[in-house]
Amino acid sequence: MNSNLPEIIGLLPCGGQATRISPLPLSKELYPIGFQPGQDGKPRPKVVCHYLLETMRHGGIRKAYFILRPGKWDIPAYFRDGETVDMDLGYLIMRSPHGAPYTLDQAYPFVPNALIALGFPDILLQPVDCYAQLVRQWQRTQPDILLGLFPCDRPQKAGMVDFEPTGRVNLIIEKPAQTNLKYMWGVALWTPKFTQFLHDFLGKIEQEINQSKTELQSRQEIPIGDVIQAAIAVGFSVEAVPFEYGSYLDIGTPDDLVTAVQKYSHW
Repeated sequence: MNSNLPEIIGLLPCGGQATRISPLPLSKELYPIGFQPGQDGKPRPKVVCHYLLETMRHGGIRKAYFILRPGKWDIPAYFRDGETVDMDLGYLIMRSPHGAPYTLDQAYPFVPNALIALGFPDILLQPVDCYAQLVRQWQRTQPDILLGLFPCDRPQKAGMVDFEPTGRVNLIIEKPAQTNLKYMWGVALWTPKFTQFLHDFLGKIEQEINQSKTELQSRQEIPIGDVIQAAIAVGFSVEAVPFEYGSYLDIGTPDDLVTAVQKYSHW
């Protein structure tokens, strides 16, 4: 990696409860999908989040934090210090169960000056060099936020992105019932400026909630796409790299889990 780059730290939010594919005997992020060679050359199970860590490592990212819901202790037990994926891995515990932005903000004290590489650990991504492409593009234009986009035929399940041929992002629409947009965002690279914006954005929400005395059970989760859209609205530079022939497969639904197991079952 270019020595002039700031340190890049991966964040992997693991706050979900996997209710759509429950019951499970282990954390969703450790569901075996496909195989990898063991020391004897024979096939061994490969867990789903191993694929994400590989794409990060391919992009030159050497350090990452899993941000865990309490109880997901099988994840650090499995990956330990990260030697098996040639990365330095750490583990943080989420405090607030109100969506990915709160989970990610748990890393705020630990990443003050880093570029953040966001990835969701229950997703299978192609191309394998998607983070490498984001890093190269960021070096050229250095936007506040850089999104990796994937073709999407089910927009009602995704954060859809309206962007210019130049790459400039105009709008993110979360889970639209109908849209002409063709790409969703699935990975991201952002600067400390957005890390601070995210922290302050959530702080303002908490202040408003405390003042209004909103009941916890009535709170809705906030998608991270909504926070990025709020940053666009106040002038942040947000760009996109579309992976025209890329794929983004979420194992968190029964149908997609079946597809993933079938697609990666070869050895």
